[in-house]
Amino acid sequence: MGKVLFYQNGSVRAEEADVVREFPLELVVNGQDLATLITSPHELRFMVAGFLRLQGFVRELGDFDLFSVCEDFGIANVKIRGELPERLKPTLTSGCGTGITFALPKTAESGSGRRVPAGAFTTAAVFGLMEELARKADNYKSHGGIHSAAVGDQGGMLLYAEDIGRHNTLDRIAGEALFKSIDLSGKALVTSGRVSTEMVAKAVQLGISLIASRTSPTDMAVRMCEEAGITLIGYLRSGRFNVYSHPECFAAPVKGHEEQAALWAI
Repeated sequence: MGKVLFYQNGSVRAEEADVVREFPLELVVNGQDLATLITSPHELRFMVAGFLRLQGFVRELGDFDLFSVCEDFGIANVKIRGELPERLKPTLTSGCGTGITFALPKTAESGSGRRVPAGAFTTAAVFGLMEELARKADNYKSHGGIHSAAVGDQGGMLLYAEDIGRHNTLDRIAGEALFKSIDLSGKALVTSGRVSTEMVAKAVQLGISLIASRTSPTDMAVRMCEEAGITLIGYLRSGRFNVYSHPECFAAPVKGHEEQAALWAI
């Protein structure tokens, strides 16, 4: 909490208000300074584990020989089985603050193929997941600046994460799923943020079948989802959404377009 001056219609008032927290976490892997993760200061173990998982450095908890996170000093010290690649080529990702990734695979290299089963989801389930996401995003309602994401299926939400970075929310979900042995194959991902290539690349690694956002995808994200067999939805709000790839995940055909899957009224 801190004192903030609010200006409105020519008048100024002072009030106590929350400001979103930003936490730099130095990540040391096998004695090597790998990166500084700019993240939110909660559940850092999920953030670290998920980041390393989605970089392709670990696949399961057994790949960690040492896992230590010191919040007081802002350092995560990790030892993993095997060695880091000799040459790590960082990619600055899109979005506020700019993230970093060492693994931005093309879908053709991921071995994903088409994964969307016909009739795997209903529109009611997709809307329901986004509504659950909105209800849980309390930090955004209180002071803004927080992205949120969740994974779930027809039965509802399984995992939820929030962070100052939209990319970080996927890392957190990947890390929590690793700790809790939750298989995300065939599940749906809903997010408050824009869907770009690095978001899709992470979803591919997790086996996600459907991605839905309250806002827009990029053209490259659409292309990656089409190649990977992922249903991509944008502008999911107020009873409507756009489908950019693989509509066959929905159960019924559109009249006059039987080869496509339906976007029918609930």
